[in-house]
Amino acid sequence: MKRAVVIPAYKVTDTIRDVVLSIPGEIDHIIVVDDHCPCLSGEEAAKLQCSRVTVLCHEQNTGVGGAVITGYKKAMELGCDIFVKIDGDGQMDPRHLDSLMAPLLSGEADYTKGNRFMDFKRLKSMPRLRLLGNSILSFLLKAASGYWNIIDPTNGYTAIHRRALEKLELDKLSKGYFFESDVLINLNIINAVVKDIDIPARYGNETSSLNIMKIMFQFPPKLLKGLLKRGFLKYFIYDFNMASVYILLGLPMFAFGLVFGTLEWLDSIMHGTAKTAGTIMLAALPIIVSFQMLLQVISIDIGSIPRRTR
Repeated sequence: MKRAVVIPAYKVTDTIRDVVLSIPGEIDHIIVVDDHCPCLSGEEAAKLQCSRVTVLCHEQNTGVGGAVITGYKKAMELGCDIFVKIDGDGQMDPRHLDSLMAPLLSGEADYTKGNRFMDFKRLKSMPRLRLLGNSILSFLLKAASGYWNIIDPTNGYTAIHRRALEKLELDKLSKGYFFESDVLINLNIINAVVKDIDIPARYGNETSSLNIMKIMFQFPPKLLKGLLKRGFLKYFIYDFNMASVYILLGLPMFAFGLVFGTLEWLDSIMHGTAKTAGTIMLAALPIIVSFQMLLQVISIDIGSIPRRTR
């Protein structure tokens, strides 16, 4: 199988040469995508004049996702079967490439990703703000993507097999930092098998263009949109099971109980009158029952994680 490494390059002039030179020899193509970098990171990679290095340049900045998509398309044109994404800032150690690609080569998985959380001692090297933000987003993305069995889902050190990549609508994926998350959501929709690989991150003196606070505000609405999209397609278009029934019954019941209970509570405060037990139960019972239904939906969703059947 032909293998390609895609490197999105933006403000990585100081590290891009070392990253490219550290890629092992079994990689057939190294595709560097200069995402309209003001520091001309692509030109720095082109100076290496290596036959397996292809440098592509965007005329305008599209975001890390847009750069990776450009690299994926070029690698497919070159006939590659395995596509690895490595950042150009040197935080992703190429020595772990074999571990990342092995499940794809053996057919065990369709998509693999690094996991920085398997060794507690290694977490000490991760900036605390990034660790906190990643932990919160990890849980939210588990729910949105349906891959409840993975950890560190925002990790950008990934590899994907052509059989899965061809099923994704690349041009419809997020072009910014939400790219990896959007890929996971869409992989679940096509029932692709995802596997975690223990790969520690390396943090040096590089300057990250990732704004943690900005991401914390931008990601939740996108995750909600991804959850709704995945839920609709998986439980109402491609299949219809008990989770579908629980959703149809549970959501209206929960909304009714919440709205009715809130209105009755406000009325009680404004008029100073106590509500009857029947009124209280009419509000509480739908919430309790619907909450149990929604918990069952989560249980069914966890049980439907895509796995390779032998």
